[in-house]
Order: sequence, then structure tokens, then C-alpha cells
Amino acid sequence: MDLKDLLNIDYPIIQGGMAHIAKGEFAAAVSKAGALGIIGSGGMDKDELRENIKVLRRETDKPFGVNLMMLRPDIDDLVKVILEEDVRVITVGAGTYRRFADDFKRKNIKVIPLISSPLQIKRYEALEPDAYIAEGMEAGGHIGQMTTMTLLPQAVKETNKKIIGAGGIASGKEVFAAEVLGASGVQIGTGFLFTKECPLHENYKNLLLKSNSSKVTVIGNLKGIPMRLIKNKMTREYQKLERENSLMELEGFTLGRLKRAVVNGDVENGSVMTGLSIGSFDRILSVKDFIEKLMKEYQEVKDVYKNKK
Repeated sequence: MDLKDLLNIDYPIIQGGMAHIAKGEFAAAVSKAGALGIIGSGGMDKDELRENIKVLRRETDKPFGVNLMMLRPDIDDLVKVILEEDVRVITVGAGTYRRFADDFKRKNIKVIPLISSPLQIKRYEALEPDAYIAEGMEAGGHIGQMTTMTLLPQAVKETNKKIIGAGGIASGKEVFAAEVLGASGVQIGTGFLFTKECPLHENYKNLLLKSNSSKVTVIGNLKGIPMRLIKNKMTREYQKLERENSLMELEGFTLGRLKRAVVNGDVENGSVMTGLSIGSFDRILSVKDFIEKLMKEYQEVKDVYKNKK
């Protein structure tokens, strides 16, 4: 998997830019372990983003990236921080980065958009991104409609850029499967929630450990904004309101819910985001041990595959 060469990392793994979770210290732990740590700017203002970048750089000189949600009203301020702090890699979602494409090229920033449909690649190609993250609906948080297994090969056909598989990647077997389908590397979110360094409230981690895929649901389907998370009081109330209220009212209902779960530990009224791979994890590992376990499993299954040919 040649993502390592593009990003100058030891392992072909990107950590998901999870809002309120992927802070500087955590992303630094991922980068130090040989993958690409990502600071998630969701939930941060420009000053918080700048400080988290500085925190990461105090911890390591390894490569890292920042995730940007392009539809944010303060996106100009966040992009300014990216340019001023000489960030070398960004992953982008929730809208196009067309307005900033020339600035990113001028600073030689590697840009990796997240896509959930092959059609999105056609819209991005003119901007000449460096790679794409093709995320299937098995992932946690906001999701598309295609599965990883169907999305990956179709995305590969649309571009000569590197494709990074995401959604449901929980073990070395899934890493290898993504490679067979044409991926140059993988992005992982849910798996990193089960690490010691992940700054989740203990209530959140304990609920993850006690749950499996049958405890996971999707809300927002009726209004076209699907989101995958663990069933709780909040999801039940949302699904009831979804039949009766406008999209604007529903957005108000979910405002601050992720922070409530991640920071305050309110796992009944907060948004406990997780992917369908949750059932593959039953213990907390260090970031280093988790990554090394993934790559050991990947090599083992790859060796078996080679021997069968």
C-alpha cells in the first residue's frame, strides 16, 4: 500500500478527524506511532486550532494533518491558520475547497477530500487533489449511502489519484480487503476510540466496550442528513421529532450533543458516534499497540493470500 510514500509515514493509515476528539495531543500519539495523526477542527475556533497545532508540534516532528469542514461560516479564519502554521496535509469534507485551491497549491499542501460517492470525484478532479478518502456508510458520524465494498472499486475507476478506504476498517483483514479493492491506504475512526490516548470521557469508552453493532442506529434518514451512532435517549427523541419537525429545528436539537457525550460523559442525551465495526473491539489498547496489531494482521492475511496463489 503506497500511501506511505505520499505522506511520508511508516504505515498506510490515517486517523479520522473526529470533532471534539481528534485534538493535538491525541493526533500526536497517532503520528508518533507511525500513522498520520489528524487534528479535527470541528468544535474548534481559529485560536483553538492554532493552539492544537502547536501542542502537536511540541509532542512530535512527525507528519500530521488537519481536517476541515468547508461549509463552516468561519472557514476563512481556519484556512488562514492552516496557511500561517504551514500545515502540510489537510483532509476536507462538507463542501468544496475550490475557493482556497490556489492558496493550498501555492503552499504545497496535500489536499485529500472525503467522498461518499464516485460522482464527487468528478467534481473534485479539476482541483487536482492529491488523493481521496472513499468512506462507506459503515463509518460513524455523518455517512453516505454506499458501502465501502461497493464504493472503493468504483472510486478507483474514476481517477488515477490514490484512494484511501474508510468505513468498517477494524482489523488487518479489512485493511487487506481495502487494498484488494484498489485502496492505497485506510482511514480509521472507530478503532481509535478504543485507545488509551483517545480523550473520550470514561462513560463514552465504557459504553463502547459494552456495545456491539446491534446497538448502533442511523438517524436523519428522513431529512437527508444520516448519522450513525449508538442508540440512546437522544436518538429515540430525534427519530420521533424527525417525523414532525423541519431540518432547521432538528439541527438545533443536535447542537452540542457530541460535546455533551465526549466531554461531559452524558451518553444518554449526547451523540455517541461510532461505526458498525464497534463489535470488533473488546479492549482498550495503546495507539502504538493498536496500529502494530493491525499491521501484523494485515501482513499475516497477505502472506496467506500469496501462498494460495
